[in-house]
Amino acid sequence: MAKQSGQDSQGPSQRQLKVGETVRKELSDIFTRGRFSDPDLDGVIITIPEVRMTPDLRLATCLVMPLGGANAEKVEKALNRSAKYLRGQVSRRLTMKYMPDLRFVLDTRFDDDDRIGTLLHSPDVARDLDPDAEDEK
Repeated sequence: MAKQSGQDSQGPSQRQLKVGETVRKELSDIFTRGRFSDPDLDGVIITIPEVRMTPDLRLATCLVMPLGGANAEKVEKALNRSAKYLRGQVSRRLTMKYMPDLRFVLDTRFDDDDRIGTLLHSPDVARDLDPDAEDEK
């Protein structure tokens, strides 16, 4: 039997990454075709940078962002409403023992990066990082 005690500290397994990438590719293909009955998704271009799988491969957390970030919360809610339909579409394309449930969350990594960059360039932080300022004290 495989040892799983330190699995969490090492990050996702190779299988999780492979299945996540496969689900991402299929969702991307479905979004490219763009046939949705939900008016909130009509004509919206959606990017999927990453799909994170749970260790048991039963839940796929899909990081999504509409192009330009316009109406992001509205698109996220619409995708979560359409999750069962999308799961059915993906299951027709993949051969897996269990098709994972899909959960859509907004990808805020770029916003977080901008916020951290702004903080690091603020005068207070620059003053703390300046080595000459310590010599003056």
